[in-house]
Amino acid sequence: MKTPTIFSRLFGIPVVSGATPTPHLERRPEFEEALRNYRSSPETAAILAKTPIVTLTAPSATGRNTIIDELVKTGRYHFIVSDTTRPPRMNKGVWEQHGREYFFRSEDEMLQEIREGAFVEAELIHNQQVSGTSAREIERAHHDGKIAITDVDIEGGINFNRLKPDAITICMLPPSFDSWIARMRGRSDFKPDELYRRLQQATKVLRLALAHRNFVFVINDNFKQAIQTVDDIATKGLHHAEDEAKTHAVAEELYHETVQYLRHHAPEVQAA
Repeated sequence: MKTPTIFSRLFGIPVVSGATPTPHLERRPEFEEALRNYRSSPETAAILAKTPIVTLTAPSATGRNTIIDELVKTGRYHFIVSDTTRPPRMNKGVWEQHGREYFFRSEDEMLQEIREGAFVEAELIHNQQVSGTSAREIERAHHDGKIAITDVDIEGGINFNRLKPDAITICMLPPSFDSWIARMRGRSDFKPDELYRRLQQATKVLRLALAHRNFVFVINDNFKQAIQTVDDIATKGLHHAEDEAKTHAVAEELYHETVQYLRHHAPEVQAA
C-alpha cells in the first residue's frame, strides 16, 4: 500500500508493510521555547472573537465524534481540523489524509506560525509532536458563515473558553455508569488495564468540567435527542436551569462511581 504524498513530502520516512513511524521532533527545544507562555496574535484573537465556536469534550465512549459528524452533515457547522507535526497513521488499513484527520505540517512551517501567534492554541504532546488549532481553520468557518465545531480534551475546552468567553463548551455524558461500562467493554475486548486507564482519564475530565461553570453537560441517552440538544444549545442558546441541574447531578454521580470503581479494581489491574 502506498503512503500519502503529503507523508513523503513532509517527512521523507519510508514505510514498510504499512508500519507507522514513531513521531519525533528535531526542533523540540525551539518548540518548547515558542510554546512557553504562548500568546495568540491580535489578528488571531480578532478572528476568534467574530466566529461562533462549539467545543465538545467527553469521557471515552460517549459518542462525541459521531454527534459532531452528524452536525457537520447539516451544513451549518465547520469541523476544525487540527494541525500536527506527527506523520500520518494507518487506521484499520486506511491512511489518514491531509486535511481530513489533520493538516500534517513540517516542523519549520508549524514553528514559524507558532512564533507568529497564528494558533488559537498549541501544545507539545508526549515530547514527540506538536498539535494545535490554527486561526486559518477558524477563519474558514467564519468565511463560510458556519459554526466552528471541534472535539477537544478537557484542557482544550478550558483554554478555548479562556480565549473566547462566549464559546460554547460542552461535556458529553453517558446516561449511567453501568451503561457506560457496558458500552466501553462492548467496543472491543478491553484488558483491565486499558479500561482502568480510560476511567482514570474520565475522572480528570469530569472533575475539571464540574469545577468550571462554563461547561454545559449533555447526556447521550437517545442519540437523535443528544444531537438536537447540542444543536439547540449552539444555534438557539437553549439551555434551561432545570436541565442543567439534572445533567450536573449525573456528572457528579458518574465522577463518584468512577472513583469508587477505580479504587475497587486497582488490585485487579496490577495483577493483570
